[in-house]
Amino acid sequence: MEKDIYGKFTSGEWKIAQDPIRNFVDQNDQKFHFVELTTNGQWKGLWEATFIYLNTPTASEIHRECLSVVRILSRDKTYLDQCITEERINCLLNAANIGSENHNHGSGVVIEALKCLCNLVFNSKKCQEMCLTNTSTKGIINRIHLQKQQEVEYEIQYFDMKLLFLITALNPQVRKKVRDDNGMIHLLEKVQLIIKENQDCDAFFDKQVDLLGEILKVLFNLTVPSDSTIPAEDEQAVHFRGLIVVLRELFLRRATSKEKQHDLWSNCVNLLTSVPTANFTELTTECEEGKGFEGQDMAVVDILLNFLRLRLESMQKVSMQNECLSPILTALVKCVRSSSCLRRYIRIQVLPPLRDVHRRPEDGTELRNYLCRLLTTPALQVRDLVAEFLFVMCKENVGRMIKYTGYGNAAGMFANRGLLGGHGNPGEGYSSDSEDSDTEEYKELQHGINPVLGCYEPKRPNIFEGMTEEQKEYEAMELVSLMDKLQRQGIMQPGRIGPDGRPVPVDHILELQEELPQQQSDHKRKT
Repeated sequence: MEKDIYGKFTSGEWKIAQDPIRNFVDQNDQKFHFVELTTNGQWKGLWEATFIYLNTPTASEIHRECLSVVRILSRDKTYLDQCITEERINCLLNAANIGSENHNHGSGVVIEALKCLCNLVFNSKKCQEMCLTNTSTKGIINRIHLQKQQEVEYEIQYFDMKLLFLITALNPQVRKKVRDDNGMIHLLEKVQLIIKENQDCDAFFDKQVDLLGEILKVLFNLTVPSDSTIPAEDEQAVHFRGLIVVLRELFLRRATSKEKQHDLWSNCVNLLTSVPTANFTELTTECEEGKGFEGQDMAVVDILLNFLRLRLESMQKVSMQNECLSPILTALVKCVRSSSCLRRYIRIQVLPPLRDVHRRPEDGTELRNYLCRLLTTPALQVRDLVAEFLFVMCKENVGRMIKYTGYGNAAGMFANRGLLGGHGNPGEGYSSDSEDSDTEEYKELQHGINPVLGCYEPKRPNIFEGMTEEQKEYEAMELVSLMDKLQRQGIMQPGRIGPDGRPVPVDHILELQEELPQQQSDHKRKT
């Protein structure tokens, strides 16, 4: 900044500084780094002068522009922790009408002050710690409570929630404080109020979806388990019952566009991941006799499955899989674990009776095909969630899992769980009755299905036909020699299945001969 302009800005006289302040805002509104100001000491001078004007009541004419300066400068964190003080934070809280002093600033000033606080909480560890003792969270909660009696601009509500989300996300200790101030109750009431406001409309307005999204993010922070802020069990039970009721309602409501609809569903799913498995049965409601599935309305479950498909169809990069797929997969895993009714319904949608057994399980565009492809994805969190989801739907039965996914796709999961030997009984909590109803198409080709590939494989000619015993022995020794060479070069590591069902490396390829008698015996028992 030029010396004469800097001098006017920092003069301490707001009437002299007002033009440089407004010009600074116009020129830097889209700028995020200020190397030229932090290296010559001007950043600190501008910061200190701006707060002098904010603390000058007679300078109220330029307070909004001053707050814009703070918002812009706070994007650069170089000196924030050094220059932020309780007095300055309280000044911003008062400007946002959530401080200890009772002010009634206009909406323009309030919104700019909230934006400043969002930047400071995001960029300053010191500011995050101050929020544990200052009036920030209590002030926001009080304003939410007052919204029942008086109307507050949506933009103020939006930045209230954005600030509360940042505080509770970056300082876990604040979460207990918010819950103790009845924050959970007021937030749930706010969601219900938005739903009520919209009950005569066909869809949520865009600004309502944006506000709901921020509220749901705060609720996630308040319910996700953390070291020292886990609420008591009875408190959790009340909160989660209220959450499920609200989420069920939100899932069934529409937005004005596909983009906003996906945003709403995404935030609902994220919050759903923090709900205990036992509460997932409340996503369904009883319906009239002869309707629904086993007397239950599965509309919300259908939406979850539809959202999964949308996410699967839009996935391009492996790097995005954990972020995009983990929440919806976690929610669906909890669904199938919560009750046999939900598990049976979801299994019908994802793993219907097999008819086309000519294609591999991972080939195609059905949900089963997408999920089988993800059993071998490098995104480990997604891979493990998909494996658990499919395995639970198969009642944790190895044979049934192989039938629907192929042994090759599921081998990684079997190795992790000690099930490589192909043995495994249904887990506890599953009914003993079989839910398999093999189709005629499956039964007709069952004899030719390759369990490794998971599909029908036409019979191939015997490559050993016409060979003498000596020729067969020679080919076998050539194979052993090649495998031994690959092992010594470190290209491969032969292994066998240990007593715990997990792979165990062998020192030499010939050790695999020891398993042949047992494998032959197992094969005879199965056939």
